[in-house]
Amino acid sequence: MQLNPYGEDAVNLAADLANRRPGSADELADRCRAAGLAPERPVAPDDLGRALAALDAWEKVVDAGGEQERADLLNRMLAEAAAYPRLTSHADTGWHLHYRDAEQPLGALLFTLFAVGTALHLAGRGMHRLRRCEVPECATAFADTSRTGRQRYCSPRCANRDAVRRHRARTATASTPS
Repeated sequence: MQLNPYGEDAVNLAADLANRRPGSADELADRCRAAGLAPERPVAPDDLGRALAALDAWEKVVDAGGEQERADLLNRMLAEAAAYPRLTSHADTGWHLHYRDAEQPLGALLFTLFAVGTALHLAGRGMHRLRRCEVPECATAFADTSRTGRQRYCSPRCANRDAVRRHRARTATASTPS
């Protein structure tokens, strides 16, 4: 039974926008469209400010020290984004649920999507499945959508970089005379 149309896509969009923040309302709108989210209203400069505030709140959830802190921060976002679920239909998708009010400006819509999507992702997959890359010089946030739930790196590139670093450290230690 699939009740989570918001989780993975919304949390991945939040991570993408948080890791490379949009510099203008137009860029925000373009990146949302590229991710499959078509704004229902014209995008205004205020939308960028609201989206950046949503990303600030979302990153606090990413960086939370434990499950309870993460839940508390996310619950604050959900309370601020509270709206009743409603059935809606688009020409290309048919009937489905939206967890937001109709015709929201893009900035408010993103706040709601990030809050609801992240809550559904964490509740459905595990509270640990939102983090930063383990490579020390990489601060990239990501949602763990792996099958096993043990993803430690934001990308294969960072995983390989860390593996090479660990290998070189072992090799250097093994070749050092006692």
